[in-house]
Amino acid sequence: MPTRDEIVAIVVDDEKIAGTIVAPSRRMPGVLFVHGWGGSQDQYIARAREVAALGCICLTFDLRGHVQTRAQKETVSREHGLRDVLAAYDVLVHQRGVDPDRIAVVGSSYGGYLAAILTTSRPVRWLALRVPALYKDSEWNVPKGQLKKQQDLDAYRRKPVRPHESRALRGCADFEGDVLIVESEHDNVVPHQVIVNYREACTRARSLTYRIIEGADHSLSEPRCQQAYTSLLVTWLSEVALDKRPGAEPAQAQVGKSRHAGSAAANT
Repeated sequence: MPTRDEIVAIVVDDEKIAGTIVAPSRRMPGVLFVHGWGGSQDQYIARAREVAALGCICLTFDLRGHVQTRAQKETVSREHGLRDVLAAYDVLVHQRGVDPDRIAVVGSSYGGYLAAILTTSRPVRWLALRVPALYKDSEWNVPKGQLKKQQDLDAYRRKPVRPHESRALRGCADFEGDVLIVESEHDNVVPHQVIVNYREACTRARSLTYRIIEGADHSLSEPRCQQAYTSLLVTWLSEVALDKRPGAEPAQAQVGKSRHAGSAAANT
């Protein structure tokens, strides 16, 4: 494997001695994990470790309004969420060893929605969306927790929505990298029509892989469903991010179900 040399100064007893760091010249893909509403980074640490074992550098984080900042949950808006994701992305790309041209973003539910919008502001090469949520563009700065009622989301998410009507779908329509979309068979939060909207928006994607986890609910409350998703994600990333498959035709959907249908909060 090719290597690179970096001259460093080693401080010892108030003096400096010269050293050389020799490291692999090839930098690694970076993977950003974005959890859903009501979730936390803890749900993704184990999954991130499996992805890191492939040869990636991963970052998980807690959106504001969760865990240590839970007191803000009733006031944070989608604007806050997007700014959190942008800040986390910027931290990841500046980590030593990360290739800024090889960034994957993995988002679930609300995190998938934010991930799709992120692609309009930052370079992303691979986009994985598990049960991505969808919201109206209006009331952008209204607290996130109020949107379900204000936007009548149950009805909205059962309607066909075109890319020009949604900030997240516009991001998918303009995205030219590889996309993975994962649906839960028994999802009572994100209806099938939302998945259809996201799939139909990805017209310029280099490849589009679509999978259904059989028997799974929205939050993957059964361990076997968690493992099924982890297996899907690891396999997909190993193929598209680590060059272990031939290139697919643009926007070619690979449709299938996982028969290996872990525990998460209900993320909406």
